Amino acid sequence: MSSKKSEKASKVRISITNVGSELSFQCSSSPAEIKAAVTAALTSAAPLVLQDVVGNEIIVPADKIGYVEIGEPAERRVGFGVA
Repeated sequence: MSSKKSEKASKVRISITNVGSELSFQCSSSPAEIKAAVTAALTSAAPLVLQDVVGNEIIVPADKIGYVEIGEPAERRVGFGVA
């Protein structure tokens, strides 16, 4: 059985102004690609368009972005060793 989630997926959290909750999803793009997309959306006032690891598109109007948090892809650990 294969999983659609990529081990290299970046964690993304987007706060939207005047909305109590935030968007949180896994994105297959690298943190640098996500940062470039956010910067381009903010400078051009075009919507931010990202795709999650399942294939869904997330579209956020640039003027509604409160903040974007990008997490580095985490390596999966196996076992019970002390970190």
